[in-house]
Amino acid sequence: MWVAREHRSKYLRWSSAVSDISSLTRAVDNTAEQVEIGLDGPSADLVFVFISSHHSPSYYSVVELVHSRFPGATVIGCSAGGVIGAGHEVEKTPGVAMTAASLPGVVITPFEFESDELPSPDAAPSAWEALIGVPASDHPSIVLLPDPFTIPSDALVEGLDYAYPGSVKIGGLASGGTVNGANALFSNKGTRRSGAVGVALSGNVVIDSVVAQGCRPIGTPMVVTGADDNVITELSGELPLDVLRNLFEEGDEREKRLIRRSLQIGVLMDPFQDEYEAGDFLIRNVIGADGDNGALAVGERIREGQVVQFHVHDASSASNDLGASLMRYASDHPDASPSGVLLFTGLGRGERLFGRADHDTDLLQSVVGSMPITGFFCNGEIGPVGGSTFLHGYTSSFALFRPKEPAAV
Repeated sequence: MWVAREHRSKYLRWSSAVSDISSLTRAVDNTAEQVEIGLDGPSADLVFVFISSHHSPSYYSVVELVHSRFPGATVIGCSAGGVIGAGHEVEKTPGVAMTAASLPGVVITPFEFESDELPSPDAAPSAWEALIGVPASDHPSIVLLPDPFTIPSDALVEGLDYAYPGSVKIGGLASGGTVNGANALFSNKGTRRSGAVGVALSGNVVIDSVVAQGCRPIGTPMVVTGADDNVITELSGELPLDVLRNLFEEGDEREKRLIRRSLQIGVLMDPFQDEYEAGDFLIRNVIGADGDNGALAVGERIREGQVVQFHVHDASSASNDLGASLMRYASDHPDASPSGVLLFTGLGRGERLFGRADHDTDLLQSVVGSMPITGFFCNGEIGPVGGSTFLHGYTSSFALFRPKEPAAV
């Protein structure tokens, strides 16, 4: 059991705790007790809870247990392959992570739906507003927790971007289960096994996002001069496979090993951007090569004229990329003082990648400052790149909450 982290401001208070107790009832009670101590007076308006798959036999009791401690709060959460609370990552053992927030001046609108309730691709924005329950004119920030097996998350994110173009959309896909029906989503209405849950926040709150995709660029940026859907047929007048072969031949042994094992491609999403760095690229898998025509298939639709650059992924690259992304955030928001953080990180990160727990949470606090951090290891991470929202993998997507009005000194 880790002691809760708490943060107070005049407007927002957050508190976080995590437990590795094997009994779900005791773990929820202990985390709730620590979170209440951290809030130090105000009642909780919003509670996020993430439960590891070790507790799967008890998923249907989660919401009742949380509401017994926070009867007036909106509860949102999901099952997880690993959880994060009070800045600590808990993997491979039972875990319950919880954060509660007192949010005066914030309008909290929870939502939940099934796949067949999604608006059609040609539906008007008003259909999406009806689904979420908030008009776009309120400029809500949206935290989204879909189930990866039962709802098309890409279409969901694309539709929300269309209806709420000025809003931050961030979150993660429920994890812990490997088949349809094995994950759990938690809301005020109870536990469900499909669809999506989430919350829209408007009023006196801002969510800043930091998305670190864990890769570093190799070679140089190139312009796509030939493409067919997700197949790149020409890069700056050259065959893509020839470009890749040259990169491989020029690399040292370590670089060659990374190209073989973890090759990715970055796609610049802002067509008007003429200066760019690693964080400006949307990272996608290279999924195949055609030795006959030299083309490369990638995990994203590609248009002629887009700028792309090859990337590789390893622990060092992931650490450096996250550090650079956080430094950029701190530089761009020198006066920001986040009250709480949600972290949606990939199942392939954590101890599996870095060889130790708490790498990402430690780095956040060393760069941005100490604050309550809560989240889980996801089946896919949701966050913005280049002004649009995407579904990612191997990524850490941070939601940093702060009041819209500056706190009084």
